[in-house]
Formats: sequence, structure tokens, C-alpha cells
Amino acid sequence: MSTSKPVTGSVLVVGGGIAGIQASLDLAESGFYVYLVEKTPAIGGVMPMLDKTFPTNDCSMCILSPKLVECGGHLNVDVMTTSVVQDIKGEPGNFTVTILKKARFIDPLKCTGCGSCVEVCPKKVTDEFDQGLRDRRSIYKPYAQAFPNAFAIDGSSCLKIKKPKACGKCLEVCQAGAIDHTMQDEIVEINVGSVILCPGFEKFDAKLLSYYGYGKFAGVVTSLEFERLLSASGPFGGHLIRPADEREPKKVAWIQCVGSRNEKEGCGYCSAVCCMYAIKEAVIAKEHAHYPLDTTIFFMDMRTYGKDFEKYYNRAKEEHGVKFVRSRIYEVTENEDKNLVIRYSNEDGTITTDVFDMVVLSIGLKPNSDMVELANKVGIELNKYNFCEAKELTGVETSKEGIYVAGAFSGPRDIPETVIEASAAAGACAVQLASARGTLIKTMEYPEEINVYGEIPRTGVFICHCGINIGGVVNVPSAVEYAKTLPGVVYAQESLYVCSQDAQVQIKEKIAEYNLNRVVVASCTPRTHEPLFQKTLHEAGLNPYLFEMANIRDQCSWVHMHEPEKATVKAKDLVKMAVAKAQLLTPLYEQELDMDHGALVIGGGVSGMTNALNLAEQGYKVSIVERTEKLGGIANRITTGFKGEDIKGFVANLASKVNNHANIDVYLNSDLADVHGYLGNYLTKLTDGQEIKHGVTIIANGGMEYKPTEYLYGENDRVITQLELEEAMVSGDAKVKDAKNFVLINCVGSRDNERPYCSRVCCNKSIKLALKIKEKNPDANVFVLYRDIRSYGFFEDNYREARCKGVIFIRYSVDNKPVVEAVGDVIKVTVTDHVLGQPLEIEADIICLAAAIVPQKDNGKLSQFFKVPLNADGFFLEAHLKLRPVDFSTDGVFMCGLCHGPKSTEENVAQAKAAAARAGTALSKENVQAEGKIANINNKKCAGCGVCELVCPSKAIAVDTEKMIAVVNEALCKGCGACASSCRCGALNIKGFTNEQIVAMISAL
Repeated sequence: MSTSKPVTGSVLVVGGGIAGIQASLDLAESGFYVYLVEKTPAIGGVMPMLDKTFPTNDCSMCILSPKLVECGGHLNVDVMTTSVVQDIKGEPGNFTVTILKKARFIDPLKCTGCGSCVEVCPKKVTDEFDQGLRDRRSIYKPYAQAFPNAFAIDGSSCLKIKKPKACGKCLEVCQAGAIDHTMQDEIVEINVGSVILCPGFEKFDAKLLSYYGYGKFAGVVTSLEFERLLSASGPFGGHLIRPADEREPKKVAWIQCVGSRNEKEGCGYCSAVCCMYAIKEAVIAKEHAHYPLDTTIFFMDMRTYGKDFEKYYNRAKEEHGVKFVRSRIYEVTENEDKNLVIRYSNEDGTITTDVFDMVVLSIGLKPNSDMVELANKVGIELNKYNFCEAKELTGVETSKEGIYVAGAFSGPRDIPETVIEASAAAGACAVQLASARGTLIKTMEYPEEINVYGEIPRTGVFICHCGINIGGVVNVPSAVEYAKTLPGVVYAQESLYVCSQDAQVQIKEKIAEYNLNRVVVASCTPRTHEPLFQKTLHEAGLNPYLFEMANIRDQCSWVHMHEPEKATVKAKDLVKMAVAKAQLLTPLYEQELDMDHGALVIGGGVSGMTNALNLAEQGYKVSIVERTEKLGGIANRITTGFKGEDIKGFVANLASKVNNHANIDVYLNSDLADVHGYLGNYLTKLTDGQEIKHGVTIIANGGMEYKPTEYLYGENDRVITQLELEEAMVSGDAKVKDAKNFVLINCVGSRDNERPYCSRVCCNKSIKLALKIKEKNPDANVFVLYRDIRSYGFFEDNYREARCKGVIFIRYSVDNKPVVEAVGDVIKVTVTDHVLGQPLEIEADIICLAAAIVPQKDNGKLSQFFKVPLNADGFFLEAHLKLRPVDFSTDGVFMCGLCHGPKSTEENVAQAKAAAARAGTALSKENVQAEGKIANINNKKCAGCGVCELVCPSKAIAVDTEKMIAVVNEALCKGCGACASSCRCGALNIKGFTNEQIVAMISAL
């Protein structure tokens, strides 16, 4: 890339939702300065509005808050709220961006977030965050955990702004002097090298479909309104009621595809997330109700195509009793009792009515209108629905070079897909701006560490309420009062959300005010939140390891949901144990190690090659290890993509770039024999004896096509798989070329007891093959036998086209699968028609089986080598399903492609770039910080027996055969404690988990 000016090492990220936050953090951690522009007064987007997230049922704010705090407090992220991008001019590497910074009327640097101004503000307006279910004041903060932790004034409704002499009560109570009603909008220009557009989505207006009764009947709400009803921070504190009349509903219905799959309203696409969020809401609603709640979901096709989605769907039916009715809705009316009557058509054409107390409309996602306007101005190509049209097989590149897209602006997306695209866009920026890495960043300076040696422990305890998540079960105020009585505790308080930005400020203030030298937080899991609180201690001048955490969510409120008294007693016990351990905590220090700036990519398919190229073009040395004699993987068997892309040409071009790149070494016909090391210092030995040194590892070893054992596959050469049919069509195989009757059977080897997951791509592949058959021979008869058609997103257009061109779709049930028989020279397929309820017999010339995508056989070996987990299906298990979809819990190891789970080629490309971005955050560092909680050996007690060496999963301990004592490699040790628990002579301790500390916890009980 050539530019007229030197490349600028900063990036503009437009939109402060989870996509913008993730992209900003990845870029900032990789050595680039970021301007994060958000039009509302706080970052966070839609996620803070949600109660729980599927399929883990994690509290949405619990998993988002650490990201908010990290992004908001990052030295290299300039968060610009109440701001709108007006224009983007220039060229890749050097863009000039014009931003309208709207007056907030409150200085966020002065505002303490005390809320005194809100209490006196007389003006009420509709609360957009709560979806209009309650009012807010003209002076407001969008939500409790918002960043910035500062209020804003709605200039359109403020009495003082409209008439300067009319009010001013907020000025009287604001002791910080943060309020200024004379603030003016201002125009700001910034210079950046790249731009990422991630403005999120707008919701479909349910009032446009009057037959659903939204806006007319008290019991009809949208899905986002229902999220706020369920949320503990919502208008009714998580109490499930009808907002209009506050009746507790006994029967609740969900109606799917409201504003999706609707060409009449210009929304012919599937909104992709609605099926899953409806199932989640039905499950969570049952948890919120203190009585048996009847829940029913009315749907056309159940599109649970994501990782672990199918299992969630099955659990909803089998364990939670959620009812599913396949139907077409005619109308929703209200009877004399103010209940709602749904009239609908069943699959067999019969008309039925049912009565409910409440109806939830699963509204679809629409493109952000502000961004549509900007895209048209800047010259960025949009599709027919006004979503951004990403360039073929790039995942995130727009038609304008240097400008990238992530999240729902390029099409309806779930949170993990949004996070993946955000990281992918960050990875693309890192390639483009590689020469400017580190030129504009600032370095964090922490205060001098407080010396606590010889000091009497002074412990502060902070207990999280977390709405219904904890406070709905555990009596938090009682636990706080109990904590105040414990030895060594000099301060204790309850926090609504202890992970929020304002809570971090409070913790630092209390450390200074009460001279605290130990901190205990009782909230959720340390697995996700411990680093956040340790960073807070570090910023306050305390050693980060003078911190202890009690998990009163997972271990109390969640497991004792129906036993609040026992949950409270247990929470007090956990706090007591944590405080007892805290008294014995001592400062620990992380060892600084050298970083090898090379990467090992395992697998040379599309994902592996894309990942390697991205890292190589960032300037890092990459080694690709491929088990076969050729790059390309399973994509070598694919001719065209779902959008008509030339896959063979794409793969050939990718392989050529990889083979000719100076920073990439390719090892074909190679496999891993052994692996040693840790983040920054890995040594991998290949089967041919070659050794590769590298700092990070990316697992991209792909997946395989399931070889069916059903439907006469392997017995009759006219029964073939989807990949085999595509290959036969390309080669001109006579038996396919001359065929008249094609039967395509979906879900072969997927969604069954052995593989209870959806293989995601099969429905769309069947549709594309059907269209290709019709293109070559319009007179051919094509039958698609399916359980659900999962043409999510814009793939719905292909489904509609196939129906218009005469492809016949016949649904079958899992307990009545098609029967395939060979009758002489004829293959007979018998399937029960879902409309007629009668068996149909089809004489087929070709039967195409949509065979499942299955994991590679060597996943288990790689799992052992790199200490990374697999899920029950044999695919690799990410660190967090929602927010860390390409990371492992093992530092320095990442994943992408089919090894993570089934997905399309374009989705694999995006995930590969995301993994490169995440790996780049590590490779950009000069050093590695080793874990502080590691094994420590008392040489006087050690007998050199070697048991610790045998049990250490990280290979971090070895016996010195001369001195006959065990020696710990501190860089390798992960502090798991396996060695300490097996040491017979008590020579081993884990720093931060010493025997004395553990005994103190036990004694506290």
C-alpha cells in the first residue's frame, strides 16, 4: 500500500457497543491509539439492556462490566461520547475525520456520579434505555454501570436550557461544579490511519405490523422491552409483570419473525438471533416467576445454528418445559378479560386460537440509519437492505479501502460473531498500519507500591448485590453487616454492581480513606473478574495479590436459588473464609520474561493461511504446519461459495501468497511430535525432528466431513454427500448430468444423539446445490428434505429464490426420518409430508446427503500438548463463548476455523483474522509477565522423590538429580496446585494458596 503521507498509527472506531469496545481494546493492546466515538452518553450499546445471554445464561452486565472498565480506563483509548461522525475524507493510512461533539452540559471529568442532580431535576421524559417502560429525568445516566460514570443533560427537554430562568436546581446541589448549561456543540477533526464502522443496529418498529396489537393491547411487548422487564436494573426490578397494568402473567407467548423474513416491510432477511433470544427469554422468565409459568414460542423454522445452540433448544423443551408451535400467525386480539387471543395456522392448515396473558414480539434487526447516511456520503457500498456490503471473502473489508466493518452493520449478528468481526477488523487495521505501530501510544504509570510488610492487616470487604443474580437470593445487607464483625475487617460495603466503573473508583477511594492493605470482593467468579479487581488494587498502590475473592453467585445464589436462608449463611461463610485467608496474604511479583515474536499456525487450510498471512503482514515470523502434502484443507473440495464466490481461485491465490511470503515458513506432510513452553517461549518438535521456536500458537487444524452410515451411503454410488455432488457437477459426471430427480436430505449425522449439534452450513449448501441443479437443468425435480431450514441472515434470499424456481421443500421429524431403499435399479425415498400428513414416495436418480462437519481426530492430542480443553462434541472450547470466542484460557494459544465449530468459508476467514488480532496483542509486547501464584519449594523439606514432576500438567517441575531436590520453572508454572497436593513431605506450597492460608480458611468455619 502506498500513501502520499506517512501512515498514522491511530484508528477511529465508530460505535461504542461490544464490537467497538472489543476492536478498541485489541488495537490499543497491539500498539495503536484509538478514538472510540459513541453517539450516546455512555458506551456499552445494547448489551447492558439484556438480562442474560445465551447459551450460558451469564448475566449480561457481569460479563460486559470488566470490558467497560478496561476500555474506559485504557490509556490509549480516547472515548468520545455524545459524538457523531459527520464525514471521512482522505486515503488509507491518512484519513481526516470530522466529528460533531454534542454538548453534554456536564463535564465528565468533574462529575463524581453522585446523583444529587437527578433527585432535584423536575423534568421527566421517556427513558429510551428502558424501552419507554418508565420515565427518567432530563438529567440522567443511561444505566448504573455506565462509562463514563458521569451524568448528561438532555438538551431537548431541560427546562434551564430551553428557558434559562425557568430552573437551575441541579446547579444548586452539584458540589463538584460539573454542570454547565451554556456548553455548545463543537466540531472536532482528527487524523487516523484506519476506520472501523460498528454502529450496531436499530430495532424493527412493531407498530408497522398492526395485526400483532403492539401499542394497542396492554399485554403485547417487544423482546427488548421484555429484557428490561427481566433485568434486575429494569423498571420493575426483575419482577415479571405486564407493564401496562402490572398483572403477573401466567401464560406468555413469543411470536417469531416480527420484522424479519418479511419482504413487504423491506426486511426479507432473517435477523439471525431472534430464535435464540426468544428461547432464552422463555427459560429465564420461568426462573423469575414464583409460580409455574406457561411459555410457548410460535415459529416457522427454529434456527439454533450456533455453537451449543441446539443443546440449549433441547434443554428448553425437555428440562424447562418450553412449548414450541410451528405455525403462521394471523392476528393477536384482546378478549373481554384483557387477555390476548392468538389466531394461527398449524402446519396441516387447521386454524387454532389460544389465550395468553402476555405476548412478546421477537422483533428483527435493521441497519443503523445514521451509518447508512454516512456510508452513502463516503461512498461505501450497501446491500439492498442497506446493510454494509463487505468485500468477498474478507469478512470485514468495505468497498472503501482502509475502512472496515464489524458487527450488525454488515448483517444481523450474535454477540460472539460480533466480537469475532471486531477483532478481525482490528487485525485488518494492524496489517494496514503495521509500520506505525507504537508511534502514538502512551505508557501507563502506576503509583509506587505501598509497603505492607509488618503492617497489621486492615481488610476492606465489598459485596456485590448484582440484582436478582445475587441479591435476589442472598441477603446482601445481612452479609455486609456480618463482614463488619470479622477480625481484621475495618470497612465493608454493599455495591449494586461491584464490577462497574464507579465501584472501582470507590474501592480505590476506600483503600486510601481507611488505609486498607487487603481487599476482599464477594461477587461472581474470579475466572472472569479477578484481573479487573487486581488492576484496581495496582492503580491504588497496593500489590495486586493482596486481593481475595469469594464467589457468592455461582456457589450460593445459583445453586441455592430456592433456599435463600441457606444461600445467605453460605455466603457469610465464604466471606469469612476469604477474610481469614486475606489476613495471611503477602505481596507477590510476576517474573518478566523475553517474548519470542514468532507464531506457529497448526493447519494450512483457509483459516490457517488467512491467519498466517495477517500475522506475517504485521511483520511477525510465522510457521505453518500442515499434515497433508497441500495447502487449502477441505476448501480444496469446494468450487463456489454461498454468494457465488470463486473458492478454488481464492484458495489458490491464498496459497500462492503464503508460499511466497518472506515471513512465512510452510511445513507440509508434517505433524507435531512434542510441545514445551509457555506464552512467549514455545518450542515445538515436529515428527521429522525439526524444531520451531515461537511465542504464540494458533490452532487451525480444521474439521472433516462425516462419512454417513445411513441412507445406503457406501452401498449405492447414486447416494453421495454434498461435497461429492459439487465435485461431480464440476467434473461433468454422467450420472449427475443425466439425472432428473434429485433428493437432498439434510441433518445427516447432525442434531442426533451422537452429534447433538447443528452443522450450520448444510441447509445453505443444500439450497445452493438445488439452485445450481436448476440452473443447469430447469426441468430437473429437486426435493429438499429438512427438519428446519436454517438460512440465517441474508441466506434467506437464496431460500426464497429456490422456492420460486420450483425446488420442493418437505419437512420430516426426527422420529420419522426418510427411508431410502434400493428397488432394482431405482432408489426409492419415502418421506411423510408435513402438510398432508401422508407418506410420499420419490424415485430418485441422485440422493445428496448433507453430512455433518465433525472435529479432526488429532484434536485430543493437540488438547494435551497445549493444555486447552475440548467440548463434549470434540471441538475446541474457547475461554468464553460470548466474549472470548477465539482465545483459550491458556495464555498464548488461540483458535480459528472449523476446529472451533462448523461455519462457512467467510466466517472462517473472519475468525482467522480475529485470532491474528488477538495473537497480535501478545506478540506486540516486548516481554511476558509470568504468573505470580506459582509453586514454591522448601529445599530443606524436599526429598527429591519426583512425584511432583510426574503429576505436573505444565511440565514445570523437574528433580535436580545432583542435589536431589525439585526445581520449579517459574515461567511454566500455572499455580494449579497438583504438585502441592501430592507432596508427601510438605515441601511444596503455592504462593497465594499456601497451606497456612488454606488451613486458616478451614479453621474459620
